[in-house]
Amino acid sequence: MVTSILNLEYPDRKPLLNYNNPFELLIAVILSAQTTDAGVNKVTPELFKRYPGPSELAAAEQNDVEAIIHSTGFYRVKAANIIKTAAALQDRGDNSLPNTMKELTSLPGVGRKTANVILYHIFDQPAIIVDTHFKRVSKRLGFTKFTEPEKIEKQLSRAIPKEIQSDFSMTINLHGRKYCFARKPDCSGCPLKDLCPSVQI
Repeated sequence: MVTSILNLEYPDRKPLLNYNNPFELLIAVILSAQTTDAGVNKVTPELFKRYPGPSELAAAEQNDVEAIIHSTGFYRVKAANIIKTAAALQDRGDNSLPNTMKELTSLPGVGRKTANVILYHIFDQPAIIVDTHFKRVSKRLGFTKFTEPEKIEKQLSRAIPKEIQSDFSMTINLHGRKYCFARKPDCSGCPLKDLCPSVQI
């Protein structure tokens, strides 16, 4: 019932990050840590204009990258990570992205959430993508009692059928952005208000 309602509410389940190819999505998701997608979308046009592929970014001066991505926060760590990740992709020979969780999370700055975004949007693999919105909404809906992202991911990976995991992840995420805010959720307007154990009306 929840998934049916959310699928109707959010028919467009594309990423909120702007990208033109798998490399750009990977870098954008790394940059999105601890900031907004809108903030990342403001810096990536200049970043990808200067460094359109792994070889260009791998050869970049870290100070130059830091200056471009400064507004995303944690810019020194992020700059170092995306340069190292670009170098790792270049070392693959064809600049391709790996398509397994193990390989993706071996890249600098890539955790399970980032890896799951890539597995879903680039390789069309089932993925439970646990970001702050997903964590908050799934807990309020009573789907999990865990607070650790990896435990939530593993629990819901077992509970949610593989064929709907990716769409489920995106709709839960979008619901957290539209109704189920961290502070003062819009319970009165929420299409799940009759099903939610945490409703506040």
